[in-house]
Amino acid sequence: MKIAVGSDHAGFSLKESLKKYLTAQGHEVKDVGCPSEERCDYPDYAKQVARAVSTKEAERGVLICGSGIGMCMSANKVKGIRAAVLRIEEDARLSRQHNDANVACLGGRLTQPQEAKKLLAVFLKTPFEGGRHIPRIKKIEN
Repeated sequence: MKIAVGSDHAGFSLKESLKKYLTAQGHEVKDVGCPSEERCDYPDYAKQVARAVSTKEAERGVLICGSGIGMCMSANKVKGIRAAVLRIEEDARLSRQHNDANVACLGGRLTQPQEAKKLLAVFLKTPFEGGRHIPRIKKIEN
């Protein structure tokens, strides 16, 4: 799967760890930045990942800032994006099953690398259930 990843300075370290993990799992990773722990603005990177997913340049996206919340809010401004903040495995599972989430948002200051890997594993392997959820997704899109 092709996955676009991005972070701000607070998520840089976790992003670097997750890039290695995702590549080792056989995924193609497109890193849009940021390039270091130097202070930067998360909306810039959220938009780049969201656009990559919305234009089908990437199948999924991963965004990391301090809490994951700012990235999520920014990404969800892009048409076709359904970003979700992941804190526990149930968030990852339900965001995919019920909401067909296509961007995972993580908190670099709140989530340890091993936990983030578990969350992404669930997020990437869980299919969308469809069915009764489709009309709701259409309402989100409209």
